[in-house]
Amino acid sequence: MAWEIERKFLVKNDGWRAGVERRTEMVQGYIAGGAGTPTVRVRIADGRGILTVKGKAAGLVRSEFEYEIPPADARYMLENLCGTRVVEKTRFFCGRWEIDVYSGLNSGLLTAEIELASPDEDFERPAWLGDEVSDDPAYTNSSLSKRPYSTWRETE
Repeated sequence: MAWEIERKFLVKNDGWRAGVERRTEMVQGYIAGGAGTPTVRVRIADGRGILTVKGKAAGLVRSEFEYEIPPADARYMLENLCGTRVVEKTRFFCGRWEIDVYSGLNSGLLTAEIELASPDEDFERPAWLGDEVSDDPAYTNSSLSKRPYSTWRETE
């Protein structure tokens, strides 16, 4: 069984840009689920289609199953099964860190994620790392697909 142990943070400045090793454009949509529940996601990145099923989180840990699918199938699912529940972003890889710069309705949001071997693993915290949002369901991509970052000011 595959497990994901991940912590997520806001990004407070552009210091991470000096460490970028590569980047990829992503579009992902949610077929089912949301924050706090199992989710089914389809993604296109680097011309590849990926179907992901994530279990309900228990703290920082949850099951995760990813399967490569034909890009045409992924496009069909995004266009016909996800409705408006789509998130667009550019992912930058900086060592162990993945920095997501969101676009579209989530423009203005930047997050950093690190995958860990265990929930209590120590890791270096770069100077550009901001507040931790691992436990805030509003920052999950499935939540951002339902309630985009651009709408937060309108309802607060």
